[in-house]
Amino acid sequence: MRREPAWRIFAAEYNDTALEIKGSSGEKVPSYVITPLGSKINRVFITGVLTDVESVMEGGEYLRAHVSDPTGVFTIYSGQYQPEATAKLQSIEAPAFVGVVGKVRTYVPEEGTLYVSLRPELIREVSAEARDRWIIETCLQTKHRMGAIVEAMKMSQPNVYDLKKLGYSRELSEGIVAALKKYGSVDVNKYATLIRESLQFIVPGAAEKFEEVRLEESLEQKEQKKESKKEAKKPKKQKKEEASPVEATQDPETVVLGTIKELEGDDGALWDSIVEACKSKGLDENAIEEALNSLMDKGFIFEPMLGTLKTT
Repeated sequence: MRREPAWRIFAAEYNDTALEIKGSSGEKVPSYVITPLGSKINRVFITGVLTDVESVMEGGEYLRAHVSDPTGVFTIYSGQYQPEATAKLQSIEAPAFVGVVGKVRTYVPEEGTLYVSLRPELIREVSAEARDRWIIETCLQTKHRMGAIVEAMKMSQPNVYDLKKLGYSRELSEGIVAALKKYGSVDVNKYATLIRESLQFIVPGAAEKFEEVRLEESLEQKEQKKESKKEAKKPKKQKKEEASPVEATQDPETVVLGTIKELEGDDGALWDSIVEACKSKGLDENAIEEALNSLMDKGFIFEPMLGTLKTT
């Protein structure tokens, strides 16, 4: 039996799953979950920040861990049947960047309710650069699925044959047909927003660095670039008179994350110093607090000691 491919998928799409296709009883037929964008998943490859590991059984034989990406959090359960992965989870000091290959795990507490998690096959620590590459590749694959589901929704009767004729794989075509039956019309704009938000947190110029990235810029972004070029050509005196804080026009999370990177030393940056610096860049206190909480939830910053924040 062929090995199932490991899908690259963001936590938000994975956690939106509400459909499971079980393999035949008594046969070695794999089970799958179907996401709203048509991912037909048995295995995944994810990269993110391991934020915590805890024992859910006495003796530490069964662990629960969380890995966050820019869109949400994956839950991982590992026990005696995954000895290498369990040992690795116990040895890693969170927070840390990790790559995980895992199989789908589901829990149905009652009819109509489905919770998904992962059972790890392989876990290893990775670099921030590896995390960034995973984000870009996952953005590309998410965009590919968005295009496929849009094409399917144009069809009077979505079917695998016509989707394959358009160049989509059998696995994705089957997943999309099943997804539309389960979820109905899919809000692709939601996932487009996830792509934009995910790219905000990787290194500047990442989209240009990796040549395969072809995510379209919005007209607003293009206009901002034109204005920036015009400002750069103006004499310094004129620029100083007309300039306003550049950071204030950006996304608050981007400003706050950049500020922490500017202020942190080996021990991190003081919370009050971060807030004051962000205020000077045009953000109000509520926006700063929301951005800090969101960045912690996504695993981009953590609190090594009370009142001190540090980037991961």
